[in-house]
Formats: sequence, structure tokens, C-alpha cells
Amino acid sequence: MRIGLLQCDDVAEELQPRHGNYPEMFERLFTAVDPTLEFRVWRCHDGEIPTDVDAVDAWLTTGSKYGANDGDDWIEALCGFVRELWSAGKPLVGICFGHQVIAKALGGEVVKSERGWGVGMSFNRLVKRAEWMEPWQEGLDLVVSHQDQVSRLPEGAVVLAESDFCPFYVMQIGETFLGVQGHPEFSKAYSADLMALRQGTIPGNRVREGMASLNAPVDDQLMVRWALNFMRRVLRSEPLAT
Repeated sequence: MRIGLLQCDDVAEELQPRHGNYPEMFERLFTAVDPTLEFRVWRCHDGEIPTDVDAVDAWLTTGSKYGANDGDDWIEALCGFVRELWSAGKPLVGICFGHQVIAKALGGEVVKSERGWGVGMSFNRLVKRAEWMEPWQEGLDLVVSHQDQVSRLPEGAVVLAESDFCPFYVMQIGETFLGVQGHPEFSKAYSADLMALRQGTIPGNRVREGMASLNAPVDDQLMVRWALNFMRRVLRSEPLAT
């Protein structure tokens, strides 16, 4: 399967030597589950927006320090491409900013949450089981780093996972779009370094809570299996991963 990575930011330069940039993070995580995957990257934040929805088999959108409501030309162009993918029935999985862009592009709403920063580990309950959620478990715990949240779902969206902090943590829209607020591609070491880098921006008590939460197990590979199962279900060309 060929996956198009819609890159929407770069990892801070001082963190790249240890952790790599977003394409390396995603490719490292996804190919650990399926080594046969092929990736092609579009640097959307540099204005490189795809022009062909059929350039790859499935699409994946990264997180970003930018906000879905920032109004930059490239964000509006990305929203337009998301709508093209929707019209064409192509599989798309959105991560954090990508999750929010999907909601915004399809008529939902994204706001800066009154709950403040979500950092470290997030602990979420599954409220609906889809057939591609194999292997199954009742919780989904991932690294997060965000202030914005989806506040109103687009038409046709179903919430699959939630928490008190983030009510729309995982959503499926129709049969072809999936969004998750968490970052399966973020290692706990990267989360710790990112929180340290952002000290002064994130309240100190939230950083301490986030650092302490990193002792918990993370469901990064489970989320990747689910994402790949979702894509393959849309494509209906490959067996589900287990």
C-alpha cells in the first residue's frame, strides 16, 4: 500500500537529531507494523498541496504547531484537498492537526479548548466498536500535544473514543475518513523533550502532570494497526492486520 503523507509542520530543529522529522517518525512507526508500506511526502506547510487524489492509495495528515483556524493560504488549500478526497471516496487518516482539519473542512468546528494544554499521555475510553478495530481493547492511550480541539462534529461523524478532557478524541466520518487527536508517532522520549522545549508556554503544573503520565504504557502500535485496517477496509484489497 502506498501512503501519501500530508506533512503540515517540521519537528523543531534542536529535536531532529534525536527524534527525526515527521516523515521519519511516521515511516518508522508504520513500517514496524507493515514493512511493505511505501510513503510519499507532500510538504503542505510549504505550499506543496497534491493535485491528484489518485497519486497514492491512502492518505495521512500530520500534526502541526499551526491551527486549523489560522487562515494561512496553505491551510485553506489543504482543506480544499481534503474535500476533494472526501468527494472521491479516498481513505484519509488525520492526526491531531489533521484530525482538526478534517472536521473544519467538512463543516465542523475547531476551537482553542477552555481545558488548556493536553500534554503527555491521554487516557481514553472506547465508546463504539468498528469492525476494523482489531485487535480490540476498551481503552486507547496515546501521547498528545494540543490546545485546539474539535468542538462540533461534521455531518456524518461518529465518535469512537472520548475522554473528559477531549470528548471527540477519535471520530469516523462516513466510511472513508478517520481522525484521532493523539499522536501515535510521538515517542514518550520525544514528548518529554517537547514539553521541556515548551516550558514557559505550557503551564508548569501541566508539564509536571504530563511528565508523570509518561510512565504509563502507550497504544501507539495498536493505533497504527487500526489505521491500516481502516485504510484497507476502504480499499478492500488487503487482509486486516492482527
